Amino acid sequence: MKILDSKSKGFEEELEGLLAQRREGMEGVEGAVREIIGEVRGRGDEALLHYTQQFDGVEISREEMEVPQEVWEKAWHEVQGEALISLQRAAERIESFHRQELYHSWFDTDKGVVRGQLVRPLARAGVYVPGGKAAYPSSLLMNAIPAKVAGVREIVVVTPPSREGLNPYVLAAARMVGVDRVLLVGGPQAVAALAFGTETVPRADIIVGPGNLYVTAAKRLLFGVVRVDMVAGPSEILVVSDGSSPPVFIAADLLSQAEHDEMAWPILVTTSDEFAHQVQEEVRRMTRTLPRQGIIEASLESHGLIILVRDLKEGIEIANRIAPEHLELAIQDPFRWLGEVENAGAVFLGPYTPEAVGDYLGGPNHVLPTGGTARFFSPLGVEHFLKRTNLLSFSRDALEAVKEDVARLARLEGLEAHAQAVEVRGKED
Repeated sequence: MKILDSKSKGFEEELEGLLAQRREGMEGVEGAVREIIGEVRGRGDEALLHYTQQFDGVEISREEMEVPQEVWEKAWHEVQGEALISLQRAAERIESFHRQELYHSWFDTDKGVVRGQLVRPLARAGVYVPGGKAAYPSSLLMNAIPAKVAGVREIVVVTPPSREGLNPYVLAAARMVGVDRVLLVGGPQAVAALAFGTETVPRADIIVGPGNLYVTAAKRLLFGVVRVDMVAGPSEILVVSDGSSPPVFIAADLLSQAEHDEMAWPILVTTSDEFAHQVQEEVRRMTRTLPRQGIIEASLESHGLIILVRDLKEGIEIANRIAPEHLELAIQDPFRWLGEVENAGAVFLGPYTPEAVGDYLGGPNHVLPTGGTARFFSPLGVEHFLKRTNLLSFSRDALEAVKEDVARLARLEGLEAHAQAVEVRGKED
């Protein structure tokens, strides 16, 4: 892991140069993704089947794109009972957290004026569940449960097919939370299919869920055609430490993100040079024992970073600049410093709150803004699956009371028809 010292000359430029790398890469794939989107829009299922064979190496028919209910049931009975219990516990905690996020329609009245909002769920949500290097039933839970809590009427899961077949734990999680359909299609072609609809894939109102660079590029290009959760990049963790936690704790947390993929960002910000080297040694030792060693080593070499700071105040200031997906405050009295945190997807407080518990069983959603977008984006939540409609009703007397002001403001903007639209509604009409 590269070490930077905030007291060193050139620190600011070097840090900004490293962080700029998080924003690179997507433009290089957008041309190919645009072509795929165009093909799916024009050719529908035919294009999906073509790309499934080309990219996933699996040849299926249109009829085989949807996973039938008997396969769901078989998977449910095949998976280990202990795993089902753990998935159920996770689902319950995720649901209880998101139920706190619900908001409702409201109205108020004042002197002949009624104002308010109608809050309604979206009709259909598309949930992308990655395949590839690992299976993610937890991702399905995190994306489908807030949609269910919001009241979305139909939830459709898309996931890439593989020669080994669909992971049974993903199907078990889908059955557990009440997903309506599971379709075997992945990549940017799946995002395009949900955005436009095909003969088999229904058109969605929102697409949520993590994916690779191509999936993310498709979501960005189709934003506006369909609602998307966020444009997310590689996973990130930033640990702020004062050296009070055992080095093995911090090393384990950094590695938990590094094992996601080669592009993950594990970052340690610490006030102690001695502690930084202790953590590095633990990282080296533990990496040799982990099954995803190659992925971890690539992540650490490309993006692993240790930043030495003068004090915790400076450390949290740097964390706010980086705006990480996951922020751990592995310090004494972390709640004292929580008020200083401005930009983070999720905050984990204290030495016994590893980011990994948030990935599975904490309750808060693990779909979080990355790449510095925590400055202005929020985690996935119930609000993503709701829409608001503003309401307004004026009585005749209430309109008369504001008519002159409305007309004056309309003419101020050169909009005469707006002015006349209120003036024609006089008391004599």
